[in-house]
Amino acid sequence: MKKDDAIFNVLRDYIKKSKKIRFEGDGYGDAWQDEAKKRGLSNNKTTPQALKAKVSKQTIDLYKEMKVMNKREVEARHEIELEDYSMRIQIEGRILGDIARNHVIPTCIRYQNVLIENVRGLKEIFEKDFKKHSKEQIGIIEAISGHIEQINADINKMVDARKKANVIEDAEERAFAYCDNVKPYFETIRYHCDKLELLVDDEIWPLTKYRELLFTR
Repeated sequence: MKKDDAIFNVLRDYIKKSKKIRFEGDGYGDAWQDEAKKRGLSNNKTTPQALKAKVSKQTIDLYKEMKVMNKREVEARHEIELEDYSMRIQIEGRILGDIARNHVIPTCIRYQNVLIENVRGLKEIFEKDFKKHSKEQIGIIEAISGHIEQINADINKMVDARKKANVIEDAEERAFAYCDNVKPYFETIRYHCDKLELLVDDEIWPLTKYRELLFTR
């Protein structure tokens, strides 16, 4: 038998035998959550939740039985991983705020000023039908202002949440605070930045756009 045919036969046998334990759906969707529950599997959605498994009695007993680590060593490593997680979220939050406030927002304001000058010119040319001819430009100006306002508000809330998390002494409690109270603002800030990316002129946008990551000009 040829090598490729032999490999195919082995793989086909494995696929048949593993059918009962395989899940070929969306691992991030509700389907997997239902399936995991049905199979009695854990389904931790956040890093702090998942890390708790490392200090469970079952895990500690396994390490002790295998003479790998004792309870104190396991807990010490767990605390280091929690500290690492909190630090990463803190750094990412600071970078996100910096990019949004020092790159995205100033660029959007520059583009707004271009549109405002355009609207003023339209007012001079189309004095009687000004509203009709400037409706789209004014709509974009208002949309940009709305997204900028929301970004600034969310950054302020994120900074406040980060300050509260930083004073928590317990490593696990602090990690959960970063996860539950700081990290959610990443998505909302990114959402409004993504919307601005679609509104602002390519020529002045300071960051690489999604389509530019896939296709070069």
